[in-house]
Amino acid sequence: MSKPARQLRGTAARLGRLMPSQGANSAARTPFVLLVVALLGGGLITLLVLNSALNEGSFKLSEYRRQTTELTDEQQALQRDVDDLSAPDALSRRAGDLGMVPGGNPVFLGPDGTVKGVPGTAGDPSPAEAAEPAPLPGAASQAPAPHPRQRHTPAPQPGRPAKTSPTPGR
Repeated sequence: MSKPARQLRGTAARLGRLMPSQGANSAARTPFVLLVVALLGGGLITLLVLNSALNEGSFKLSEYRRQTTELTDEQQALQRDVDDLSAPDALSRRAGDLGMVPGGNPVFLGPDGTVKGVPGTAGDPSPAEAAEPAPLPGAASQAPAPHPRQRHTPAPQPGRPAKTSPTPGR
């Protein structure tokens, strides 16, 4: 052989050592390449599933926040209604609608059975009663104290039936 052919053979031999041959090595690489492709594909699918789950959770969270806002608004509206209905003027108006009247002058019983105060009837006070201040508990009363076992019954007013107590034995 000629000298240039040997050089080629030497150069080809060096190149052959640098570049592996396609036959046997190609068959050994195929399982590794398939494994890498399968791992990458599995990773991408896993990322897709995780992303979908996170998006679903985000949608649920925004829905729960919206519901919380609506329920908070409803609770505040109901609290305003309760506050409006429990105001003193609203309570007296509703009591009047039900037929209730303001109570009269209170009477207090002392520990010894003495009556303190002048009893009044329920309803609007007369002008004389309105000008007269209500007696304080513990203040001395001008009315004579009845016997401790004597029950005080107010006289019936015109237009109102007298209250009767049930008799024993009936």
